Amino acid sequence: MRRKKNGFTKLQFIKTYLIIGSTLLLGACDLFKMKGEVEDEDDPIIAAVGKTYLHASEIDFIRGDTKNELDSAELVSRYVQTWIKKQLMIKEASKNLTINEAELNRKLLDYRYALITYEFEKSHVEKNLNKDVPLEEILTYYNQHKENFALKEIIVRTNFVKMEKGLPQKRQVERLINSNRENDRKEIKDIAQRYATNYFLEDSTWIKFDDIILNTPLAQNANNVQLLRSNRTISAEDDSYAYFFHILEYRLQDQVPPLEFVKDEISKIIVNKRRVALAEQLHKDVYNKALENNEFTIYE
Repeated sequence: MRRKKNGFTKLQFIKTYLIIGSTLLLGACDLFKMKGEVEDEDDPIIAAVGKTYLHASEIDFIRGDTKNELDSAELVSRYVQTWIKKQLMIKEASKNLTINEAELNRKLLDYRYALITYEFEKSHVEKNLNKDVPLEEILTYYNQHKENFALKEIIVRTNFVKMEKGLPQKRQVERLINSNRENDRKEIKDIAQRYATNYFLEDSTWIKFDDIILNTPLAQNANNVQLLRSNRTISAEDDSYAYFFHILEYRLQDQVPPLEFVKDEISKIIVNKRRVALAEQLHKDVYNKALENNEFTIYE
């Protein structure tokens, strides 16, 4: 239900506030604020549910988030509708529930303190966190926790080339794909760059086997373990393309992956452990400082 005031300039005000946009900060509005005073002409009411009002000043903080007038109108319209629905739920809940005001206030305080503590911890940690993890530390963690990194899928080091079946260079690729000679490696890379539809020649990089055979005839293979154990060089064709694989090395499910495959993951784990340790140390430091300065008292 919308109230009209004599000092309200009809649709001009609505148009003005319908061009401000973004509901991203909707939660910042105080949905529990109750206002019963007479409407201020400098701060008109946008919407009302009973004696709870949404004023212009309460959405003014999102002014200018978008320059598109139509988008702004839609966003603000959604904002107002969401506000109304939440106020209606609060009103209905108040009629049907017996609310313990003391318990509600306690929960609100707990939530506020949790937010304050979180922001303090976050600021402290980001300011003091060392994100540089040397290889020696990564290797130590890897050796101590190898069992935690058991593979859930097959990974491989491989060379792979996909090209049209009719190309004459197909025979060269078939000959060169399993060669370890430096000149041959350069030659196949040159052919792949010029003629291949797709290729992967980063033979020092570990990759999931399912990813490298995706959209190839090998994706339909029922037993990849047997395939890898029986073949180091694999070729396949479909109606249009030829596919060549040279498997340099592989690891199966439940085996321990090489360090290179989990290095980034370990680095993230170590940094996260540092983050947790910094937060815990902050709590201890604050408590010990207060204890030394007699800033609190425990009564028996």
